Amino acid sequence: MKIPSLAILTFFGVFCINSCLAQHIAAKDTTVSSQTIWKFLKDDATNALGGVKHSITQPLRWKGDDFRTLGILFAGTATLTFADNSVRKFSQNNAADFPKLLRDFGWYFGSPQNFYMTNAGLYGFGLVTKNEKIRKTSVLIFSSSVTTGLLQTIGKNAIGRARPSTEQGYLTFSSFANDAGFRSFPSGHTVLSVTMAHSIAKQFENIWIKAGIYCVGAIAPISRLIDDAHWLTDIAFSTALSIIVVDSIDNYLFNKKAYEYSKKNRHISWNLKFGANQIGVVGSF
Repeated sequence: MKIPSLAILTFFGVFCINSCLAQHIAAKDTTVSSQTIWKFLKDDATNALGGVKHSITQPLRWKGDDFRTLGILFAGTATLTFADNSVRKFSQNNAADFPKLLRDFGWYFGSPQNFYMTNAGLYGFGLVTKNEKIRKTSVLIFSSSVTTGLLQTIGKNAIGRARPSTEQGYLTFSSFANDAGFRSFPSGHTVLSVTMAHSIAKQFENIWIKAGIYCVGAIAPISRLIDDAHWLTDIAFSTALSIIVVDSIDNYLFNKKAYEYSKKNRHISWNLKFGANQIGVVGSF
């Protein structure tokens, strides 16, 4: 039996709100209590739009290391294609053992309508309670998801990679095909779920809380493999893209001093690694 999308929304929304609220209460931050909701709305809208503009135009400011990171991302993705078939075979052989509860959760949580409704609820809570940490997190989620959503939409149509379920093979492409079966790369569910998970996890210092949030964010990507909707490289590229965009916008908000940031909350650094014996995204704490 399918899980109602409202139940999924409620579960994750309550999880995010309660976690953020608990840390906020512990901090006892009352510096914004005198500001009006209308001013919050204007400031947050400005910051959100500024974040989108910054991330989209970021390539114009790239330097040597940035192009190196881009090269590693594409080279790593290309190399990882050699594992696409074997990972697909493994996931399909074990699909029956994957909990249906998690499978349904991954589908609903990574769906755009549920994603944006959840974030709207998160922001609304932060707005009426004048909670700067929750508002900042919601603005980061929104800005990042707009950017990654735009990139993945363009990529899906321009690249036109065949989904595993079509049985066309992992190297079959049909650009701008009017067929949902050729919109595998990148993964939209992964982009949204990782974007939200990474944005929320960045607000916490506790490594175990971070790990728990990332585990929730990983459910959607894994479920898409189980559903035979995406290849491993679709998932891996989307994950890296989401992390890069979130970190870029987070740095923009930090440098702009749009919100109060704790130095301890910014000690995690993510980097792409690619070599003879390693490939992936590495987090340094």
